[in-house]
Parts: sequence; C-alpha cells; structure tokens
Amino acid sequence: MNSREDKEVNLGKAERLIDEAAERGAELVGLPEYFNVLGSGREILDNAEDIPGPTIRRLAERARAHGIYLHCGSMPERGGRAGRVFNTNVLLDPRGEIVARYRKIHLFDIAIEGQPVHRESATIQAGDEVVVAETALGPVGLSICYDVRFPELYRRLAVGGAKVFFVPAAFTLYTGKDHWEPLLRARAIENQVYVVAPAQVGTHGGGTRACYGKSMIVDPWGIVLAKAPDRECVIAAEIDLDHLEKIRRELPSLANRAEQLFPC
Repeated sequence: MNSREDKEVNLGKAERLIDEAAERGAELVGLPEYFNVLGSGREILDNAEDIPGPTIRRLAERARAHGIYLHCGSMPERGGRAGRVFNTNVLLDPRGEIVARYRKIHLFDIAIEGQPVHRESATIQAGDEVVVAETALGPVGLSICYDVRFPELYRRLAVGGAKVFFVPAAFTLYTGKDHWEPLLRARAIENQVYVVAPAQVGTHGGGTRACYGKSMIVDPWGIVLAKAPDRECVIAAEIDLDHLEKIRRELPSLANRAEQLFPC
C-alpha cells in the first residue's frame, strides 16, 4: 500500500486490496504498518482509535464477507501514557472477531547521517507482550517493522509455537534497500517459519518520507516465494505446513538449541 494522511482514502484502498486477495483465493490476508494513516507524528496521534473502533469494525465486515483471517497491519491505538498512543496490529478471524492484538515493542528511534531523524518513541508507547495467535491455519506470531531487527523476539515466537510470522512494515527506502530482504530471510531461516511481510511503498507525508516497499513472503528455507514490484498490489503464496515440518525434521536446528545456555 501507499497510505497517506487521508484515513477514508486509505481504508477504501485497503478494502479493495482485501477483496482482490480474497477473490484470488487467499484465506489469510495481511496489510502493512500504518495502513489506515501514515503521516506526521501529529497526524498519527490525531487519528488514533480505540480497538475495536471504526477501522477495525469496518475491516471485520470484510473478514466476514470473505470468510478469511485478516491481519490488520498496524494502526495507532489510543491508551498510551503521557499523550502517546500504541502502534498496534490486530488479527481478525473469519467471523470478524478479534483473535489477537499486538503492540509494537521496539520503537524506531534512529539518526543516520544525511537521512531524516526518526523518533517513534515521541508519539508511540512501547508494548510489552509477545503474542502468538492460534488460527485454523496454524499458529501465527505477531510483530511490526523495526521489530525484525531483534531476533530474540522471533525466537520467543517460534518457541511459543508460531509457524508463520507477520512483519507489517513501513521500512525506509534508505535502510530497506540493503536490509529488508536479508532480515526477513534470516528470521525465516533461523526459526524455520514462513514470513509474511506486507509493506508500505513510495512517498508519504508530502514527500518527506519514502518507504522501500517490496512486500514479501518467505518460506522456512529462506526462499522468497513472492515479492511485490514498486507499486501497490497483491502478492500471494501457499503456506504449506507439511513443507515446514519436513524442513524441521531434516535440519532440526530448533530442536538442537542449547537451551541450558541460551534459555528462551
């Protein structure tokens, strides 16, 4: 997606993409980080909602209409302290019910020479819970964007039973061109899971922010099954848990962990 400051436009776009994915046979659909609004810190704060609220109720209708699991990327959620909000993703089941909610733990505070400074912690309060959601399609581990740089989170998700990781993102163009795909493939390989990573693409905030895009689906061997071009679109791939279990049997790195030295 290429979300902007207009929430109504973004939601309409998200609904069309969800419909397209469902029409192509998808049973599990995901949206990117800040799918319903992507702008300045002030715009993020001003557009925060309760969960459930208008955005989630609207997407729940799409989940029910298509009978799909819908991973609602992330959105600003009211409830933080000191004027801040949470960066939250929600997983809906085919009845439109909330299966799980995850609040982003690792906040994007960086200052790279020659690049815009990002201080997500100025508007976002960090979450404190690792979330694995049980679904009819298998256990799903939840995360958001910058989390992908912290492998300890994903090992906790894998040990907790997750076989699919969701990584919705608004990765910057500057970091994404070098880091996005290697990070996703690393998390898939080291945990022997599928990684589903819906991403924002293009410019936002009146051209002040550029996102790398390249939404991606990676299998447990680290093979990229699908990758988006540099535009808004739907990508799809099969999640084959028998294939996952075969990899884990034949190369049992998770089973061979030295848990006594590295407890998780």
